[in-house]
Amino acid sequence: MLSRVLTGLGRVRVTLAYAAALFTVASLLLILGPTVQDRVVSHLSTNLQNLGQGRLGTLLGSAFVTAEGYTYLLLPGLVCLLALAELLWCGRRLIQAFTFGHVGATLIVAAGLAAAVQLGWLPLSVAYAKDVGLSYGAIAVLGTLSAAIPTRWRPAWIGGWVTTALVVAVSGADFTATGHAIALIIGIVLSTRFSSDSTWTPAKLVLLGVGIGFGLLLLVGVALPVAPIAVPAGLAVATIVTWAGRRLRTSKAGEASLTTVSA
Repeated sequence: MLSRVLTGLGRVRVTLAYAAALFTVASLLLILGPTVQDRVVSHLSTNLQNLGQGRLGTLLGSAFVTAEGYTYLLLPGLVCLLALAELLWCGRRLIQAFTFGHVGATLIVAAGLAAAVQLGWLPLSVAYAKDVGLSYGAIAVLGTLSAAIPTRWRPAWIGGWVTTALVVAVSGADFTATGHAIALIIGIVLSTRFSSDSTWTPAKLVLLGVGIGFGLLLLVGVALPVAPIAVPAGLAVATIVTWAGRRLRTSKAGEASLTTVSA
């Protein structure tokens, strides 16, 4: 029994290590107080000021703190999402997906903000905004799950998530929503390089369900008033894509039958 538990935990060791690091950092900052926490967040933020000064270490460090101190609330959903990805892809690919999503989305958003500030579209204060957290990496990992979704459902999965992310991004929410949409697309692109022979066991389906809920929380959490629009829009697109795919398969099956009869 014990050996089975240890074996199971060993299969998600990257997830557990990252979760332990997040828990430790959050606990230390809680003990040290809000003044120290604010100083650490400012130092690790991937804002234009820090990146402009060459503090590239913030690209890594920013993934281990949250500006609002919500780490404890996010951990259960995050662990389920990352554990599922690690079971499907292995730890190395989980690290790749999270890192590419976190760093890639951060740099693209930073470039966009720099251009907007330079053109006068955004105030200079944006350069000092706090930008830390795990959401970009987590959303990218969510995107990579596209490769594990059965082929017939994959277009609906991708269409639904992309629609939800884009609706939130264009709703006037802050730049974090745009970063989420970018990270999701990065993850979906990465998924084309991933493949999984793993079957969907009940345990993995539970992890997927929690991961979906967690992903939605991250996407719409930055703009809750938009949730009643973004989520139904995503579901509508997923439904339409599913219907269109079913019609296409039926049409092809009919053509194949006619060809067989003619032959």
